[in-house]
Amino acid sequence: MYTALRLQRKLRLTRDEAEVVVVEPQPYMTYQPFLPEAAAGSISPRHVVVPLRRVLGKCRIVVGEARDIDHAKRVARIATPVTEEHGGELLELTYDHLVLAPGSVSRALPVPGLAEHGIGFKTVEEAIGLRNHVLEQLDIASSTRDVDVREAALTFVFVGGGYAGVEALGELENMARYAVRYYHNIRPEDMRWVLVEASDRILPEVGEAMGTYAVRELRGRNVDIRLGTRLESCEHRVAVLSDGERLPTRTLVWTAGVKPHPVLAATDLPLTERGRLRADATLRVSGTERAWAAGDAASVPDLTAEKPGTDCAPNAQHALRQARVLADNIVAELRGRPLTEYRHKYAGSVASLGLHEGVAFVYGRKLKGYPAWLMHRVYHLSRVPTFNRKARVLAEWLLAGLFKREIVSLGSLEHPRAEFELAAGSHRDPDTP
Repeated sequence: MYTALRLQRKLRLTRDEAEVVVVEPQPYMTYQPFLPEAAAGSISPRHVVVPLRRVLGKCRIVVGEARDIDHAKRVARIATPVTEEHGGELLELTYDHLVLAPGSVSRALPVPGLAEHGIGFKTVEEAIGLRNHVLEQLDIASSTRDVDVREAALTFVFVGGGYAGVEALGELENMARYAVRYYHNIRPEDMRWVLVEASDRILPEVGEAMGTYAVRELRGRNVDIRLGTRLESCEHRVAVLSDGERLPTRTLVWTAGVKPHPVLAATDLPLTERGRLRADATLRVSGTERAWAAGDAASVPDLTAEKPGTDCAPNAQHALRQARVLADNIVAELRGRPLTEYRHKYAGSVASLGLHEGVAFVYGRKLKGYPAWLMHRVYHLSRVPTFNRKARVLAEWLLAGLFKREIVSLGSLEHPRAEFELAAGSHRDPDTP
């Protein structure tokens, strides 16, 4: 989206100098750092997404998913919402320049039961679903007399100690602890929150000292953090850990890493051993012409690193800056100008641990607690696209400080026709097949 936005501003699209076509399965861009707050209800989910048609008014938006790309022939084959209706016929798009920035997808390991019971945390739909699910578990625990069902409903297991896992757990634990004040038979100490991490630390991006502080802070909120531990199985709603612990749970959130988007393997472009596009410092795919890549999908050399051969970390800090350089280089190539190499020294990282708690390691300085949480909010507010979204997010934060949290579960949104189907079924003619 950022690349297309910059091309829209720099090219004369209305004068037939170029046409920019954006192919995306969803007609919006998700600002993923705000997903934990959307899950906790601090931000409305619709305010963490940016509608592409509004922002990219001069571009052509194609809602669909690239199934394969033949760069030698300059053809991309797209599956659109009407593909199945037309007998599976794919839409073929021809192009002159190709920009691949599909990001990454969740890396699901072959853990028994994971596919059936695991919950991801990569999209806004998953964030909404997880919020509804957590509140539904409180309803289940409050209404059942079965001790085993209550225990499983009040046990929440998160696998993965990176940004997604820690921030999602911190925000949802904070929300659930607030919500149980409205349940007469559930106390905060009845809930069990477990974070499972295979390495010996969490949040490695913020440094060892801040990672240790994050562990101490979360454990102070009765979060059970299992370092050096793996999930062995989650069949039959029982999380079996490598340390021998068996945790009956109805909630298992999987945030244990990501992998390159599958579309990269469906191209004829060079990939690294990890499946990412091999790009040079100008963000051109190595050994090709008119093919470009940025973000999680690209392996871009970090020219500011002390150790030669180091690649840029696959995070938003690099991706947003790479998008601008990539767009400028496309314009430069179209107009016969020299290309610019991408160069950005990593500034640091910030992470939220829930309301008023956070950790940060920025330009060598360490922050924790409220200052780090405030920096986290200010930084991401400055980075979320469009003034419209900035204003709406800021307004929601201000209103949240004046009013009580919303603790309503709208799980029925996932099955909106269930009520009508029930009504229609109850009046069905018994003689009708």
